[in-house]
Order: sequence, then structure tokens, then C-alpha cells
Amino acid sequence: MTRILGIDPGSLFTGFGLVEKQGQRLVHLASGRIKVQGPLEGRLLTIFQELNRLINEFRPTDCALEKIFHAKNAQSSLVLGHARGVALLAAAQGGLKLHEYAPTEIKNALVGQGRADKAQVQAMVKILLNLKEAQMSEDESDALAAAICHAHAFPLKAAAGGRG
Repeated sequence: MTRILGIDPGSLFTGFGLVEKQGQRLVHLASGRIKVQGPLEGRLLTIFQELNRLINEFRPTDCALEKIFHAKNAQSSLVLGHARGVALLAAAQGGLKLHEYAPTEIKNALVGQGRADKAQVQAMVKILLNLKEAQMSEDESDALAAAICHAHAFPLKAAAGGRG
């Protein structure tokens, strides 16, 4: 049994999704988004504290994130990098095994093609986790998508002896 914390770091909203792999079945444990406001250092502290709370409450073994991408705005990229760094620190402090996936890998794992749009990914997240009535933000569905991608990829990575 593997518990996976998916994280979609952001400077205003950080999405999180927790799933448990029970054999071939995926079970949704929790998901949502951490809303932050105020000065950057306070937002980063809130992200760190909330991720620590989730790690302590749900005891995941693995953490899945999207690999870093290049944004058009340098300042936005820098702030996003800070949020991502805090997420990585929380995962490392919690003893989680870290796995990173390119956005195209995540989309391919869920939808079957790497150029899927956000609506397609969100629809597959709901189907795969049996969340028929759930309303969710893009941050939340992106975090769950990363966790689901890892759940599907983990046996392959383990067999190859690779790290994400």
C-alpha cells in the first residue's frame, strides 16, 4: 500500500491531493488547495505549515510534483520557484520519496496524450478517483493528477531502479 501526496505549487494557491494505491485500485483520501495571501515570506510559511500538517495527518510515503517549467515572466517564475522549494522542503523533512514528472508525462498518464487540456485532465481525475459530484479547482486537480501519474508510473520506476 502506497500513499502519495501530489502537490501543485503556486504563489497564491498550492494544490494538494492525497491518494492511496491499494493493489490496482486508487482511493482518494483528501484534496484541496492552500490559499495564501500577504507578503511572500508569510505565504511561503503558510504553504510549509499546511503541507507539514497534511504529511503528519495522512503519512504519505511518496510525493509527486510537476517538473519545473519555464514561465514567460521571470518574476513569476522566481516566486513560483520559492513556493516549489518550500514544497520540496516539506516533502524532504517529512521523509517522503520525491518523484517529478513533466507536464506531458502527467497528461499522457491520465488522458493518453501529452497535449491534453486542463478540462480533460480534470475529467479523468474525477473518473479515476470516482469523484462524480466533486467540484475542484485546477490546482487541486493538477495535484491529484501528479499523484495518479505516480501511482501508475511507480511500478515501472521501481522495476527500473530509478528515481523520479
